[in-house]
Amino acid sequence: MKNQLLLVTVFSLIFATACKKEQKKEMKDNNATPPVAEKQPKELEIHGDKRTDNYFWMRLSEEQKNAKEKDAQTQKVYDYLNEENAYFDEVTAYTKDFQETLFQEMKGRIKEDDSSVPYKNRGYFYITRYEKGQQYPIYARKKGNLEATEEIMFNVNDEAKGHDYFQLGGLSVSPDNKLASFAVDTVSRRQYVIRVKNLETGEIYKDEIKNTTGGSTWANDNKTLFYTKKDPLTLRSSKIFKHVLGTDVSEDVEVFHEKDETYNAFVYKTKSDKYIVVGSSATVSTEYQVLDADNPNGELKMIQARERDLEYDIAHYGDHFYIKTNKDGATNFKLMKTPVNKTSKENWVDVIPHRDDTLLEDISIFKEYLVLEERNEGLNKVRIKRWDNKADYYLPFDEETCAVGVYGNPEFDTDVIRYSYTSMTTPNSVVDFNMSDKSKDVKKEQEVLGGKFNKANYISERVWVTARDGKKVAVSIVRHKDTELGKDTPLLQYAYGSYGYTIPDSFSTTRLSLLDRGFVYALAHIRGSQYLGREWYEDGKMLNKKNTFTDFIDCSKYLIENNYTSAEHLYASGGSAGGLLMGAIVNMNPELYNGIISAVPFVDVISTMLDESIPLTTGEFDEWGNPKDKEYYDYIKSYSPYDQVKAQTYPNMLVTTGLHDSQVQYWEPAKWVAKLRELKTDDNLLMMHTNMEAGHGGASGRFDALKEVARDYTFFLALENKIDNVKVKL
Repeated sequence: MKNQLLLVTVFSLIFATACKKEQKKEMKDNNATPPVAEKQPKELEIHGDKRTDNYFWMRLSEEQKNAKEKDAQTQKVYDYLNEENAYFDEVTAYTKDFQETLFQEMKGRIKEDDSSVPYKNRGYFYITRYEKGQQYPIYARKKGNLEATEEIMFNVNDEAKGHDYFQLGGLSVSPDNKLASFAVDTVSRRQYVIRVKNLETGEIYKDEIKNTTGGSTWANDNKTLFYTKKDPLTLRSSKIFKHVLGTDVSEDVEVFHEKDETYNAFVYKTKSDKYIVVGSSATVSTEYQVLDADNPNGELKMIQARERDLEYDIAHYGDHFYIKTNKDGATNFKLMKTPVNKTSKENWVDVIPHRDDTLLEDISIFKEYLVLEERNEGLNKVRIKRWDNKADYYLPFDEETCAVGVYGNPEFDTDVIRYSYTSMTTPNSVVDFNMSDKSKDVKKEQEVLGGKFNKANYISERVWVTARDGKKVAVSIVRHKDTELGKDTPLLQYAYGSYGYTIPDSFSTTRLSLLDRGFVYALAHIRGSQYLGREWYEDGKMLNKKNTFTDFIDCSKYLIENNYTSAEHLYASGGSAGGLLMGAIVNMNPELYNGIISAVPFVDVISTMLDESIPLTTGEFDEWGNPKDKEYYDYIKSYSPYDQVKAQTYPNMLVTTGLHDSQVQYWEPAKWVAKLRELKTDDNLLMMHTNMEAGHGGASGRFDALKEVARDYTFFLALENKIDNVKVKL
C-alpha cells in the first residue's frame, strides 16, 4: 500500500476471514514493516504508447554485480534486496523451527546413501551415488562388471568446498575411456568453465575453456573437443569451437558461428559415434550439419538448410539418417529417413506417418529395434518396433496419471531398453525391458524412508475441465485417502504452460508433506504445453497466450464449483514462465486464491522482450512475439503482469528469485513486488526472498534445495493454520 505501513505479522497468515478483526487487534503490537522502494520515474515509449517505470533503477549489469567495490547504485539495489530478505525473515521468524522440522521430515524420506542404476558404455559401468550427509553426487565407474574395483571420477563434495554455489555438469568420457571433460559453474549464471581430467592419473589438465554452455563432445581421436561458447552479454549459445588438448585456448578454431540472433547453436555426437553434429535451433525452425567424427578437421556437411516452420531432429543408423520432423504439415511430427549421402528434404521418405491424435515426442535407435515415445490423449506411450517388422507393440501401463521416459541407453547392439516409470502415487522405478522376450527386470524402486509411506494411502484421478472456449483441459489430482473434499479442503494448483513443455504426472516425496497434512494437489495441463499434442502448444503461445491463463483460471473455478476446495483455501504456484502465469492470474482473478507462490517469475514481459541485450530475449520472439511489432506489443502489454498491476485486492503472495538468474533477471520480480506494494488495496501478506548466491534453479546442494521447498510449503501450511505445535490466542 502506497505511503502506508502494511500491518503484517505471521498471524495474518493463519486466520480465516471471520477472524480479521481479531487479527488486526493482535497485530498492533507485532508489526513487521515491509520495505518501501524508492520511486524514480523513467518514461518508456514505443508505438506512441508511454509507460512509466518507477523501479527501472533496480536493474544492475553483471559488471556492477561482479565489481569488487560496489558503486552507489549497486549498493542501493543490494540494500533493497537485503531489506526484503530481512522483512521476510522477520515475518516468518516464528516458523523457523517448523521449517526445520519440515526439512528434516523431507530429508528423512530420502535414502541419503543412494545410488543410480549402473549403465554400461564402452565396457564400463557408470554410477552416480550419494553418501550420507553429503550435498553433492559422486561420479564413479567400474570396468567390465559390477564386482570390479570402483574408480571415482569426481567427488563433487570435494570440488564444491568453499563455494556457496557449485554445479558440475557436462561430464563426457573420451572414446578411449581415458579422459573426461567436465564443466563447472560457481555463480549460477550457467556460464560454465570446461576442464579435462585424466581418469588414469587423476591429473586435471591446464586447459581451461571459459564462458561455455558446459557441454562438450569428443572427436574419435581422443584429443579434439568440440564445445559451444556463449555471447558474454546475451548468453546466447552462438559459436562452436574445437579445442585440441595441450594447445592454448586462444588457438581454438571456430567451427561454426550462428549469426541469426533468434537461433542457438549446439553440438553433440550421434549414438553411432560416426558423426559430430552441429545444430542450430529457433522456436519454429532447426538446422543440422554433420562432421565425420574420425576427421575433426574435415568440413561440415549440411543435412537440410533452415526454413521457417520446418523443424527436424536427426539420428544416425547404418546408411541413413532418421528424421523426426513436422515436414508436410505433420503438426504432431512424424519419422522419416534419408540416405547419408542424400540428406536434403526432397530425399526424405516416411517411416512412421503423421497421426492427428498422437504426438511423436522422441525416438531411440537400436540395432534390431526402433523405440518411439508418443503421447496420446495426454498419456505417455512407448512403442517398440522391430526393423524387420516382425514385432510392433506398446509397453503396458496401468495407471492413468503416470509418466514414462526412455533414458540411459547408450548401447546400440542390445535387446534391452531402460525406461523410468512413475505416477502421482507411485515412486519412480527404473526398469530394464527385454524387447525380444518381453521380460521385465525392475532394477530399482525409489525408496521412501521414514516408515510412514504406503502407496495405498493415496488416491489419484484425472478430470476434464471445459474451458470458456469449449476446449477440454485435463487436471491430474492426488490426495491422501483420508482427506475429505469440501469447501474447507486446502488445494494447491500447479502449472507451467509454455515452450511446449509438459509437466509429467510424477511422484514427489516432498509433496507428501502437504498431502499428509490434508492438502490436495492438482496439476493443470493447460495450453502452452504439448499435453494434447502440438496444437495444444500452438494454442497457448504468441497471440494465443492468454489461453494459458484462462485455462488455469477455469480449472480453478471448476475445482471450487465441484467442491474440491473454495477460494478461501485454494492456492497456486508456478515458476519462471509459470511465474508469469501466477502474475497473470492474480491480476485477472485475484479473488479465487488465498495464497500464491511465484518463483523466479517472468513478469516484466514488455520491457524484457524489447531489450535484446538481456539474455535469451532474441530467441523468445517466436514464443511471445516481438513487441517491436505493434500488434504483439498491444497484446503482450494486455497481460504482462508488471504492466497490469492495479489498485485491487491481491492474495497472500510469496515471490522468490536469485540474484544471478540468467533466465529471468532478478529485477523483474523485485520491480513487480515494489509495484504491487504501491498499488494493492489489501492487508494481505506480500513477501519476496532473493537467494543472493544462486540463480534460476535455486540452491545447488540437494539439502539446500530441500530447505527452499520447506520454506515454500511452510507458507501454504501457515495460511491454513497447519503449522505443528503453534497455538494462537484469539
